[in-house]
Amino acid sequence: MDPITHKRFLEYRERYGYFGAETKQPILSAEQFIEADAEQRVLEGQGEDGRDEEEEARFVELSKRLFRD
Repeated sequence: MDPITHKRFLEYRERYGYFGAETKQPILSAEQFIEADAEQRVLEGQGEDGRDEEEEARFVELSKRLFRD
């Protein structure tokens, strides 16, 4: 894991510690986080106007899962 992704992973774990109990979702493993983070960042890079409805729904779902909403 590169240092920038590792930093985001640590931030995710910190936010999970604060908000995770409310979600009732298990914490992501490092591998799961890397996949979700990469997908979310690609969708974010497309911008609001560049995403179709399905991509927008997935972006919102990932953002919530990663506590970036």
